[in-house]
Amino acid sequence: MRMEADAFERLVIDELDALPDEMVDGLENVAFVCEDAPEDGSDILGEYQGVALTERDRYGFGELPDRIVVFREPLLRLCADEEELRDEVHITLVHEIGHYYGIDDEELHRLGWA
Repeated sequence: MRMEADAFERLVIDELDALPDEMVDGLENVAFVCEDAPEDGSDILGEYQGVALTERDRYGFGELPDRIVVFREPLLRLCADEEELRDEVHITLVHEIGHYYGIDDEELHRLGWA
């Protein structure tokens, strides 16, 4: 599947807007970013870069924002059409937001979000 970076970013924004308020209302100081591919060349679909809420001892003024990165190229390789891409982006966003809240991969798999 092919999709230009700006169209992909709009799709990610649409999927982020479609997430339940209960999931996103607790997000604080988090930047959502679209990148072409992971620097290490892996095929991960997304990545949470930060310190989970359950691991923080303090957080406040002057802290750089955590980042949730969605990787365009691995997602496009995985998906056959836009509907499948939307589903995978949705799952990726939920998965990475789960890490923000301190949910590990094992629990995300159990919940069906991995």
